[in-house]
Amino acid sequence: MTQAKAPDRILPIFVLLASIAALASAYTAQYGFGLRPCVLCLTQRVPFAIAGGLAVLALLRPVSWQRILMALAGLAFLVNSGIAVYHVGVEQKWWMSSCASSAGPKPALGDLASLMSQPADEPRCDEPAWEWHGITMAGLNIVFSGGLALVVAAALTRRKRT
Repeated sequence: MTQAKAPDRILPIFVLLASIAALASAYTAQYGFGLRPCVLCLTQRVPFAIAGGLAVLALLRPVSWQRILMALAGLAFLVNSGIAVYHVGVEQKWWMSSCASSAGPKPALGDLASLMSQPADEPRCDEPAWEWHGITMAGLNIVFSGGLALVVAAALTRRKRT
């Protein structure tokens, strides 16, 4: 197995550091500042973990595997940006989600099965835990993940030409 040269390691290291930074900020918001994530917030963490794992594999594999692994990491970032777009739509009430509040009637007190099936303390996806001038964490993630996908695509395209 041939080890990658220093220039070939830049993109996987960048992807790994970006993924670690994204997950660290999410966990800091959750445990450091008490912002409780909803189901869609938690779902948006998965592609960062996948991209980080792919970056580690790219660092451990021969250079010939690196393009494929980094392309998959870029795809993970792109998918994450799509999840974030969906989440912003739920927050803005453009569409409904199963983890959002329903506009329909609430179950009657006598309907014990309905009451028991709804988690009382679960954060809702349509109520942002944090926002700044109308921009939520999901909105920031659209730009961050989409930007990372573009950086990876640009780096892979540039490498292919050289």
